[in-house]
Amino acid sequence: MSLDHVRVRRHVPDLLLAHSDGAITVVDVKSASRLTDPKVAAQFAWTRRVCEAHGLVFEVWSGCDPVPRANVRLLAGYRRAVTVAAELAEAVMAAASEPVEFGVLVRSLARSAPRWVIRPVILHLLWRSWLSADLTRSLSASTVVSTDARSAEVLA
Repeated sequence: MSLDHVRVRRHVPDLLLAHSDGAITVVDVKSASRLTDPKVAAQFAWTRRVCEAHGLVFEVWSGCDPVPRANVRLLAGYRRAVTVAAELAEAVMAAASEPVEFGVLVRSLARSAPRWVIRPVILHLLWRSWLSADLTRSLSASTVVSTDARSAEVLA
């Protein structure tokens, strides 16, 4: 085959997920309305073949549940440590060492700082995954938050 017929392809996937078991997943994100576009379908087919040839998993994401999306958008507003009272992080982590409702956690720390200062710290720690919660349900005062073993190691 002559080089005249060789097509150079370049593509940068949207996400590369490294799993704790060593597996790698390559993810492309497209709106559902674009999935039927022949060019998009061809790109995905090529990417899938390349991934499979290298022992990687390939996924296409085309939407998500609105509740987790809203939660992530909320938490993203608290992603930067400089925007929260980071000095309260250890106290929040200690208070959440056992599962506790968000509202109860805020009230329990109200002696340390005003609620409007504590709440952003909790949201920041959720963003960083130092606290965990079920993000498939809308975040509220009744959302149960807690730490895990990894979280405690981060602060140590």
